[in-house]
Amino acid sequence: MSDPAVEQDGAEAASLFSHPTVAPEATAAYGDHPDQVIDFYGPKVGSGPAPLVVVLHGGAWRARYDRQHATPFVDFLARRGFAVANVEYRRGGTLPHQGQRGPGVRSEPAAGRWPETFDDVADAMDALPALVKSALPQADPARVVLTGHSAGGQLALWAAARHLLPVDAARRLPEPPALRGVVALAPIADFSVARELDVCSGAGTQLLGGAATFEERRRYADPALLLPTDIATTVVHGRADIVVPPLVSESYVQAAALAGEMVGLTLLDGVGHFPLIDPAADACAVVAEEIAQLGW
Repeated sequence: MSDPAVEQDGAEAASLFSHPTVAPEATAAYGDHPDQVIDFYGPKVGSGPAPLVVVLHGGAWRARYDRQHATPFVDFLARRGFAVANVEYRRGGTLPHQGQRGPGVRSEPAAGRWPETFDDVADAMDALPALVKSALPQADPARVVLTGHSAGGQLALWAAARHLLPVDAARRLPEPPALRGVVALAPIADFSVARELDVCSGAGTQLLGGAATFEERRRYADPALLLPTDIATTVVHGRADIVVPPLVSESYVQAAALAGEMVGLTLLDGVGHFPLIDPAADACAVVAEEIAQLGW
């Protein structure tokens, strides 16, 4: 017998991936690796400087999911008057990560690279102000909103919390980054809960190098441990999400509250994982409004 939740997830994924990719107006490198690039999209409406939305795509930090699948969402934001930077970063290799539990894990390539995935996000964010000046002059560098979907949501929350990294962390910032806020979309925001739920076939554990290094590296990577950020943060999650169950976001928001920080949580009824970045879905308009509330 078919599972309605699985059928819904499949249909939502098919809708998202049915959109053609949208080419950027400019691309700039922030490093020497082919994946160390940022695509820039100017606002399609309005005049004058526009808020800059920085997008970190998802895909369980695995190599086969690159920034191209996020370009319809990026274009959707540009058509609403935002300047947009679509960031690429190094992801997992091509070999399966051994020893992880969960169905199908041996057929999945490893999730992410330690510490390169995090290094790339930090370097991209640090390079953005200079790159935007030449590649996207329509953007207002004083109004930056960071967003990310799924694994990209984790990276967005992490990038906003670099000033809270342990003192020996190479990518630690001396003060909070200059952001208007963060809108995290179905983020893998609590690695402990994600591990318990075997989210994306153990992707979080793989990202941190496996079970042996999971707890030690969590201190440097897990958004739920890097609080309070003192940066306005909103989480949007579908109640029907079976890829990253909403419990993961709920746990992050609870951790924030315990740390003395108020994080907004918008749970969308009947919505799964993919509609949040699908321009054909009503949920995508909700996301754009959350970004607008921070950016304008």
